[in-house]
Amino acid sequence: MRLIRRLTVLAAAAVVGAVGIAARPIHEAPGGAASRPEAPRVAVARLQYEGDDWYANPSSLPNLITAIRERTALAVEPREVRLTLMDERLWDYPFLHLTGHGAITFSDAEVVRLREYLLRGGFLHADDNYGLDEHFRREIAKVFPDRPLVDVPLDHPIYRIVYAFPQGIPKIHEHDGKPARGFGIFIGDRLAVYYSHESDLGNGWEDVGTYADDPPEAHEAALRMGVNLFVYAVTSGPGR
Repeated sequence: MRLIRRLTVLAAAAVVGAVGIAARPIHEAPGGAASRPEAPRVAVARLQYEGDDWYANPSSLPNLITAIRERTALAVEPREVRLTLMDERLWDYPFLHLTGHGAITFSDAEVVRLREYLLRGGFLHADDNYGLDEHFRREIAKVFPDRPLVDVPLDHPIYRIVYAFPQGIPKIHEHDGKPARGFGIFIGDRLAVYYSHESDLGNGWEDVGTYADDPPEAHEAALRMGVNLFVYAVTSGPGR
């Protein structure tokens, strides 16, 4: 069975650059010069689905990708990948991002495909861009009727793998004024689905100034959380 491609143990140990949770291994090159091993190239993939604006927040993923490239040792592709659940390239991308403001519908075949993707080691980040909640909850329940969305514990690695978030996911946009919450679906001890609700990380990833009421600190907090999500996705092992 084909598993989702992810980083080797060596590359995982070399994940952090600017933050410094792990030193990048250095090897001697011919002539005594120090060189660093190249990590496998990975990419951020955006999920295209039937429904509303899956393409929302056009500057969000480019900015997140820039942050990952500048703040970690991961050789991330400079452009986002866009694909559907039925795309054969799906298996090559351990991190799948879904966002939007409203309706989303998975076909029966897509439900099966997403379940298989997640069981094989894939990671889905769903970001409620306000209006997605009831639709996403309905569709993800079709994918895992026996695995409910639960609050991700504050001591989970996703809140500290690179940047520390002792209070959990940051609040970026007001929406309904409720606290930001990070919900998840676990497969064994691996977090396979992370659903950011009442936070709107995608808006926070967009260019500073896109939303006049969002301070630069919110942009930075959102980027930091996004880096955590991606690093966890590409270094966490398959679930049991």
